[in-house]
Amino acid sequence: MSDRLSACAGRFFPADQKELIEMLDKYIDRSIPKQKAIGVMCPHAGYVYSGMVTGKCLSSVEIPDCVIIMCPNHTGYGMPFSVWPNGYWKLPIGDVPIDTEMVDLILSNSRLISIDNTAHLQEHACEVQVPFLYYLNPNVKIVPIVVRNTTVSQYMELGHSIAQAIDASHRQVLILASSDMTHYEPHAQATRKDRMALDYIEKLDVEGLENKLTEKHITMCGDAPVSVMMAAAKELGATHGEVLQYRTSGDACGDYSSVVGYAAVIVPSSQKSDVVKLASLTIETMVRENKTPEIPADPTMGGIEPAGCFVSIHKDGDLRGCIGTIQPTQSTIAEEIIRNAVSASMHDPRFQPITSDELDKLEINVDILTKPERIDSEQDLDVKKYGCIVECGSRRGLLLPDLDGVNTVAQQIDICRRKGGIGPFEPITLYRFEVKRYK
Repeated sequence: MSDRLSACAGRFFPADQKELIEMLDKYIDRSIPKQKAIGVMCPHAGYVYSGMVTGKCLSSVEIPDCVIIMCPNHTGYGMPFSVWPNGYWKLPIGDVPIDTEMVDLILSNSRLISIDNTAHLQEHACEVQVPFLYYLNPNVKIVPIVVRNTTVSQYMELGHSIAQAIDASHRQVLILASSDMTHYEPHAQATRKDRMALDYIEKLDVEGLENKLTEKHITMCGDAPVSVMMAAAKELGATHGEVLQYRTSGDACGDYSSVVGYAAVIVPSSQKSDVVKLASLTIETMVRENKTPEIPADPTMGGIEPAGCFVSIHKDGDLRGCIGTIQPTQSTIAEEIIRNAVSASMHDPRFQPITSDELDKLEINVDILTKPERIDSEQDLDVKKYGCIVECGSRRGLLLPDLDGVNTVAQQIDICRRKGGIGPFEPITLYRFEVKRYK
């Protein structure tokens, strides 16, 4: 058995446990609703630069007891595909054990991976992820793997092997790919290039990503682990990735002349979330039995605090009902979802109540809202990121973010005015909010 001492403490994050926990506490947002994910992509710079992005990503997903962490090889040491096989990683936040059961399953399914400590000894890109994981789940065990750049066919083969190992484990496992984006280019140029790469990551297109990186000279250092993660995730049933946040080092230090890009990406589980399952059960029970289901044993739905939410129902691509609340009206999020699912399916004034012959044709989404924040001007809005509330006296209109056909802030505000019965020239107060969308 071999333990690994920290190579990053005092450089990438504080060496003092209290200081490290205080820093993690600043970057972790426990109010964000968590969802099951197959994979994530997080950056690996010093926490003052990329900690906010990593915190956003890992705050948004359930951290299971086993996390496979894959990173690029910055040192040049070791085998091409190197796994640390056993022992503990000893970090200021605590001693984090290696998941030897998962290591053995991966080794038995892959001809590519080798047991090799050398590649890990001075490598920072796996280690910087571990304090976040331990902070969010003190029971976590890790499988650290260093992946060198090679061919698309080998990325696909390794992804297949990891997916087989996860399937054989019959456990919930998260695959974390550690990568920064463009290195040392002006902010605008880096942002433009990184958006090209992220388009392929959202589609889980390994070959497309690798070709685009070469074509546009995009200096994304962790494309190898990200490609392996995408290949494994697709085999495990994932259909897409979601970019949660993108920043550059310039956003942290104010120097935009030469930056490094950082992105938070999650690859959601293909299974319906418990939130959507509850909304669907409510609608079916209401339609078939004219009653609501029992409140779940965990009314927080995995730790979600009371909040406003919207339940949206579509049939054959067309809206069939949508009712929600801006602020919480019930004592738990489960009760809020049940209440709004009943309203959306039975009491939306624009539609007739849903009937039993429609149930198997419905697509149901649940949006959980953050607390609305008053803003000074429409420049503080972003139609993709923020929902909008327009208020004039007691009249108020609301529009959710990222809706088809709503491409500008002006459109968003105009629709809100019309929904609230507010004239085009009446003075208004603006609010914005974010949503966590469950499908």
